[in-house]
Amino acid sequence: MHIAVIGTGYVGLVTGACFAEFGVEVTCVDVAKEKVENLNKGIIPIYEPGLDKIVGKNTAAGRLHFTTDITSAVEHAQVVFLAVGTPPQPDGTPDMSYYRQAALDIAQSMNGYKVLVTKSTVPVGTGKWLREFVTANLNVATEFGVASNPEFLREGAAIADFMRPDRVVIGSNEERAIEVMKELYRPLYLIETPVVITSLEAAELIKYAANAFLATKITFINEIANLCDAIGCDVHDVARGMGMDNRIGRKFLHPGPGYGGSCFPKDTRALTTVADQFGVETLIVDAVIEANERQRDAMIPKIERLVGDLNGKHIGVLGLSFKPETDDMRESPATDIIKQLVARGATVKAFDPVAMPEARHYLPDIGYAVDEYDAIRGADALVIITEWNQFRALDMEKVKELLRRPKIADLRNIYEPADMRELGFEYVGVGR
Repeated sequence: MHIAVIGTGYVGLVTGACFAEFGVEVTCVDVAKEKVENLNKGIIPIYEPGLDKIVGKNTAAGRLHFTTDITSAVEHAQVVFLAVGTPPQPDGTPDMSYYRQAALDIAQSMNGYKVLVTKSTVPVGTGKWLREFVTANLNVATEFGVASNPEFLREGAAIADFMRPDRVVIGSNEERAIEVMKELYRPLYLIETPVVITSLEAAELIKYAANAFLATKITFINEIANLCDAIGCDVHDVARGMGMDNRIGRKFLHPGPGYGGSCFPKDTRALTTVADQFGVETLIVDAVIEANERQRDAMIPKIERLVGDLNGKHIGVLGLSFKPETDDMRESPATDIIKQLVARGATVKAFDPVAMPEARHYLPDIGYAVDEYDAIRGADALVIITEWNQFRALDMEKVKELLRRPKIADLRNIYEPADMRELGFEYVGVGR
């Protein structure tokens, strides 16, 4: 089978590379000529562990191709994935302009039956719109199928998530399109991956609903952590006791400064917008969005309790990306927290293993360190915002020597409070 993937962003590139790894002939299309040239040279535009090896291997094997020529890619494909960006607009609705342009280009390149598959996260009803729009813009009358195949890729673990997913969701109202998609995903049947076959609309909603629920789980444990701080007990004990209930589960019960990234903030807001359009209230999701914003603000008093008035203080920050194993700075809690520190008169020097080049676009007015210890040197306090593995076993004697005062605000709870206090640190966590 030959497929085309329109868009070589995070989702498109991972999707194309992983299907090529399954032995599928894949052509990835992007309008950015320089990006395509770099991909053909093996230069990957995003940081995702293992992606460079899969791209290099399958490009060399002749199964994975990159081009700006959408017509050629579509003409030779049986399945065409739309994996272009749908970034949020100021009102929370997704910007569908890239999707619309991709749909127009595909329509004008059709030369026979193909299944057009939405991989981007899009509003409910987009699949129906796609059929009507493509039909109206075909240069040559032809039948085609429409399907929704939402992605559930975690940044930092995307390869494993694609190769061994919890489930594959295929949404379509057409049996022929469903059969083509099942054949494409046949390699996953061999490892007994659950496949959910449903309607277009349900598949579109599953993506939003799943992310909104996970965001709710994170926000709930953050509120419990704040209560634990007030009561004087440890949120880790509470989360462990909750997570042992199989109806709840232990995942996503890790308190911190709030969720971020390219999915949860965008998808929770988009879900409320969809609900508004259908006249349905989303009181829980509305509260999650508000509580997540407040959680970031709640980190500042923790730091102030350590160092006092922030004006004139020097703060060393470890971690800038919204989570480990990615350079993604979109909606990262670090951005809001650092901006608030600077607004209160503090100077900040930060270190992140991979996100600093991207962070400079968001935080151009802070200092950047060469390593974790350089960020700490001479600081009035250390603030840990992203839980990269290399921050989990710092040389604490060295940290204590480098800090002006032995103070740590661990916003990801990667250290034990009792251990830190025994070493002579003033330490605060989240709900500890």
